[in-house]
Amino acid sequence: MQSAVLIMFVAMSLIPGGDSAGKLLTSGLGVSPLFVAWSRFALGTMILLPFLPRGSDALLRNWRIWARAAVLAMGISCIQMALQTVDIATVFAAFFVGPLVSYVLAVIFLREAVTPLRSALTVLGFVGVLLVVRPGPDGELGVLWAVAAGTCYGTFLTMSRWLSGLGSPMALTFTQLVIAGLLLMPLGLLNLPTMTLPIAGLTLASALFSMLGNLLLLFAYRIAPATRLAPLVYFQLIAAVLLGWIIFGDLPDTFTWAGLALIIGAGLASTRLR
Repeated sequence: MQSAVLIMFVAMSLIPGGDSAGKLLTSGLGVSPLFVAWSRFALGTMILLPFLPRGSDALLRNWRIWARAAVLAMGISCIQMALQTVDIATVFAAFFVGPLVSYVLAVIFLREAVTPLRSALTVLGFVGVLLVVRPGPDGELGVLWAVAAGTCYGTFLTMSRWLSGLGSPMALTFTQLVIAGLLLMPLGLLNLPTMTLPIAGLTLASALFSMLGNLLLLFAYRIAPATRLAPLVYFQLIAAVLLGWIIFGDLPDTFTWAGLALIIGAGLASTRLR
């Protein structure tokens, strides 16, 4: 369990690290968010290809696999759009609308059990998201992109549960990378930047950190129970705050701090329920 916890902490730091590299590309170097999203999938596919289990390509003939990857491609594109103008901690907080979306969809489509306490905690987490987003006529467009990304991710999580029996985690990861890369390829190539050493390095870092984070996440779930590891997913928010402060000098305002506390608190309490 100690090894799994350590792996999870590293994984949950690498994923915001990949998005920090993406933010440096889009907000600092003028690279298109669509190129960043596409390059992440394309490079991730190439990194994963040597480790691919046999028969993984058979999954590509299933339309549900394509639908799942399309939702992920939209989600990653939206979060890159958000990171172009909004600090990374706020983006990740708004992005955590995903668990609420996943919960509702799982109840409707997967017929998962509903409990009053879990529902109340899910709503409490959503209140935390509202404190971060603060919807209204003066709401920031970038935060709405982050909410859209979280909505896509919640849909992706529910579809992943629906399709989990179709293949191994490695095979399913490969399909989401290769299909999303193909779907975004035209937009990525249309927005191809002039390659400089900083752009090439950050593009590689964005893809590599994201890939390693997700692979370590899969590995951790292989050696420890999911119910004990689930609370550690919220370390992404802490890592996002730290990275935003260290790299960009950004710190959340009072409302965002309150929203972060509600999201993390509700999430941790939810994982303790049986």
